[in-house]
Amino acid sequence: MDDNDKKEFIEEFRKADGPKRLDLWDFALSQQVLWEGIITDLQVVAHKQGVDKDLDKLIEDDLKDA
Repeated sequence: MDDNDKKEFIEEFRKADGPKRLDLWDFALSQQVLWEGIITDLQVVAHKQGVDKDLDKLIEDDLKDA
């Protein structure tokens, strides 16, 4: 979802009536749950592969450069 999609979704939410608004809200929440699960799975894989330590080092270096 890019910025235009996000703006369109929020505008549709603003204009929606009660039931439609609840449907949009429910959709957004289900997407949040889906992505939280994906992120958790990615973290597990990264940890098993030791990638998380490499990423932490990259973030640390970026913060020092900023």
